[in-house]
Amino acid sequence: MLQTGSAAFTPTFQATIPDILPEEAEYTKALSLSRLAYDLEALASPAIAAALLGLVGFHWLFAGNALGFLASAALVLTVVLPSPTPPATQEGAWRRITRGARIYLATPRLRGLLALNVTVAMAGAMVIVNTVVLVRAGFGLGAAELGWTLAAYGAGSMVAALAVPRLFDGVLTDRTVMMAGAGLLVAGLLLGLLVPSWSMLPPLWMVLGLGNGLVLTPSGRLLWRSAHAGDRPALFAARFALSHACWLVAYPLAGRFGASAGMEATFLVLAALAAAALVAATARWPKDDAEEVEHVHDRLPPDHAHLGDARPDPTGALRHSHACVIDELHRRWPCSRRSETDPVAG
Repeated sequence: MLQTGSAAFTPTFQATIPDILPEEAEYTKALSLSRLAYDLEALASPAIAAALLGLVGFHWLFAGNALGFLASAALVLTVVLPSPTPPATQEGAWRRITRGARIYLATPRLRGLLALNVTVAMAGAMVIVNTVVLVRAGFGLGAAELGWTLAAYGAGSMVAALAVPRLFDGVLTDRTVMMAGAGLLVAGLLLGLLVPSWSMLPPLWMVLGLGNGLVLTPSGRLLWRSAHAGDRPALFAARFALSHACWLVAYPLAGRFGASAGMEATFLVLAALAAAALVAATARWPKDDAEEVEHVHDRLPPDHAHLGDARPDPTGALRHSHACVIDELHRRWPCSRRSETDPVAG
């Protein structure tokens, strides 16, 4: 039930930020702060819960959480939030439900993002599922060392979140930063084969946290660039569902291999899968991912409002260039409209 509520709240929250902060630089800073808040919560919540359990009972802790959710809802109600109008469409209920996923899978940079989510899930599952096994069973240490190890992972992610706005102030692109982060995740999993003692585990987990943050923090920028405001809630919801599908596979893999084959084999298997996903992301997300795409509309009437700046090419097709997203007028990448009856994204 909690995850169902999260599935409704989180994509809506993420899709609202670009409507409040439409400037790219401000939106990037907001993504950084949002990621920082998420990582701080992940670090602080277990410590706060443990401290409170020493003072109050288990049921009181749940009651306190419920009050916290109600207070959060009350704060949301005190502000006026933008509500973009969904696109007018004659699609049936199922096609409206799957619209975000179809736009997601029709956009090359987002297909690359999906592959990067596989890399994140493989590395993240190793951390979430097997940290306790490595620290407690592997090295025979206690709760303090376990806490420091997980804190190192969170610290790496926070460093990445703070660094992302500065990285984009220079010449680095989303693709460069995110591919570098995924490379760190693959390298970190491979280095896990060479950890002889606990003292090397927190630095390694910090590298994995850094890679995790470099992939996830800028990812909202890709979704922001890839849909009109009215389609963003559906697109962010699709991202939430598809990324969680990656975790649905990664968690049992990390646990099953860890229990049956040992930690070294688990590091190796997850590293191989993460590396394969990185290769797929590199292939799916083209280097020349230009914001504006020159394309042809060969099925629209010449007097259509969308073709105000279009010019005929040597074949007579109407050609123009603008920031491209998948929508009713641009059904396939790169923004060509092949048939008046084709559904969005195929």
